[in-house]
Amino acid sequence: MMTTTGASSPLRRWPLSSLRERRAQHLLVEAGHYLADDQLAVVRRAYRLASLAHRGQRRLSGEPYIEHPVAVARILVGYRLDVETVVAALLHDVLEDTPLTRDVLTEYFGPTVAELVDGVSKLSQLNARSRDEAQAENFRKMVLAMIEDIRVILIKLADRLHNMRTLEALPALKQQRIARETLEIYAPIALRLGMNQMRMELEDTAFRFLHPRRHEVLAHRLWESRHQREVTFRHLVDRLEAALAERGIAAKIESREKHLYGVYLKMRHKRVPLHEVLDRYGVRIVVDDIDTCYRVLGVVHGLYTPQLARFKDHIAIPKANGYQSLHTVLVGPESLPLEIQIRTRAMHRVAEDGIAAHWRYKSGSDDVHAQEHRAREWLRTLREMHEGTANSDEFLDNVKVDLYPDEVYVFTPRGRIHRLPRGATPVDFAYAVHTDLGNGCVAAKVDRRLVPLRTPLVSGQTVEIITARGAHPNPSWLNFVVTAKARASIRHYLKNLERAEAVALGRRLLDEILATRGLHLDGLGETVLQDYARRLGLADATALLTAVGLGERPAPLVAHYLVDPGGGEDAPVAGPVAAIAIRGTEGMVVHYARCCYPVPGDPIVGHLSAGRGVVVHRSDCPNVSEHRPEPGKWVDVAWDPSVTGEYAVALRIDVENARGILAQVAAAIAEAGSNIQQVAVSEHEERLATLDFVCTVRHRGDIAALFRRLRHVPGLVRLARTPV
Repeated sequence: MMTTTGASSPLRRWPLSSLRERRAQHLLVEAGHYLADDQLAVVRRAYRLASLAHRGQRRLSGEPYIEHPVAVARILVGYRLDVETVVAALLHDVLEDTPLTRDVLTEYFGPTVAELVDGVSKLSQLNARSRDEAQAENFRKMVLAMIEDIRVILIKLADRLHNMRTLEALPALKQQRIARETLEIYAPIALRLGMNQMRMELEDTAFRFLHPRRHEVLAHRLWESRHQREVTFRHLVDRLEAALAERGIAAKIESREKHLYGVYLKMRHKRVPLHEVLDRYGVRIVVDDIDTCYRVLGVVHGLYTPQLARFKDHIAIPKANGYQSLHTVLVGPESLPLEIQIRTRAMHRVAEDGIAAHWRYKSGSDDVHAQEHRAREWLRTLREMHEGTANSDEFLDNVKVDLYPDEVYVFTPRGRIHRLPRGATPVDFAYAVHTDLGNGCVAAKVDRRLVPLRTPLVSGQTVEIITARGAHPNPSWLNFVVTAKARASIRHYLKNLERAEAVALGRRLLDEILATRGLHLDGLGETVLQDYARRLGLADATALLTAVGLGERPAPLVAHYLVDPGGGEDAPVAGPVAAIAIRGTEGMVVHYARCCYPVPGDPIVGHLSAGRGVVVHRSDCPNVSEHRPEPGKWVDVAWDPSVTGEYAVALRIDVENARGILAQVAAAIAEAGSNIQQVAVSEHEERLATLDFVCTVRHRGDIAALFRRLRHVPGLVRLARTPV
């Protein structure tokens, strides 16, 4: 550890007059307000190394490059971050832009500083196909480092803030790209961590570069109305101070103005002009304790008429980033709507500094600890999201979804509050409580009433999840869940499920082929499978079986090599091969072709399709003859006598074009016990219409029953199963 205690005079060893590095003077003076003497020595040593490493380098603005890391370090010193973070900020670009190595940083400053610098640095020698892919991969690396040590993102945010302050030096296109990235990723992260002041500066600066004309016009309009606002607010503050003093309430009262980008967002989202943005002006009242907050609320409601529909109690129900405050909108002087925020001093510190308050206020109020706990919970969610995503692009998309929560607040049956994005469903709620609860979800009750799982939730509702043993996520849930955690968890489960099913199918395919020679896969030994897997560049025998099950490796060729490892690969195993039994329970690695819709009872054949496993076709499907020249990709399949489930069948029905005919046909299908999945209607003659249905049946016998029922429909001209 680099931290020490005790120092009567932080800069006693280095009087300012003797400092040769003038750029470090302000940094050392500011850091000296809270760092010990020997900690300042480490900061000075880090500055010397950074200055030496960046010697001769200049930014596009023309200033020496060392100005940038010093500025980043000063931003973090403003939050009173610990010495390791300040040192890492001074060195945050040396791994990326200089010959210095991580080993050197470890030797001079310890492994923690080296890990922080490495976490902030971009990936080197990245083989990305596009800028977006590179951005996604760098973001993934940074988030993984942030999960291990949250100070990584604090350094990155300070780095981005100084870059935004000096963005004028860059070309216009690069300015816009960086500004957009700041609005989409870094400002929302600052908000998610509760660092409100930093978030507002990032947003306003990015807004200025992304939409310069809109920024200029809006800033001018707000400036024009500022004088009148100040007069009105002075009168309001005087009246509030008098009313609070009369009741013996000590409070700090200050006026506030919504930041420029916040006003712009309100105008854009609500599609209203500037004068209709009601909460662009407000008053903040800071008191000592929570009880006083509610007393002050009664006072202000006694002075001015409140708009009750716009009252929010974020003290009882904090926001996801730990923000707490009472918000009420009053009809103020001259009928001007005014937002009043009431909070304690501790809440105000958290509202301004967020997670950084953990370092600034080491005595640690409950509010600071609660905010830190919420940040850690969010990081755990990010870890789960990362484990459930296949690539960096998908992970970045999931994080972006998670960073834009327009929140609703719902309750568990025991009264615990959960915050979810607007539009969240009971499935999102289940995954927010616990991943296992989401995976086992089969139904939900909202306010004690059963509702469909896709039902959007509303603030104040109580949600109860009903689970069942053996239940698992439904792929259709991905069509309506909105939280990144739910989406990543569902995909992760389905991916693992598909792999397990592919392994089982691959084993079945190889066993059926090997049985023609009286062999069995288990009898060949694990070593043979492992050797062939390594020859193909696969990780292990399980990966080989997965590739066979997914159709990525032809089963006959794999079986041939396993039987004769020394022979060639172009001769398949000879002899008749028993048909693979289709039971209807194979899951995600057996698909039923949509070109011919096979059902139990139809003669069928299987096609090995890369990435999908076995695709089952009817034997008379036109696509079968088209692909027959690929013998290694076809396998014999047959319906197992115990096959279960429902299967789609396509019907084409020509009818007389009369009023209500579609309803009559649909009723006949329902009476036959079939469910309609889709329907299309087309007219090909003046008096005839063609109806194309996709229905569900269990076997060919159901199709016969369906045909018998449809033939009783008046006006039926022709009935056929497609493809014909």
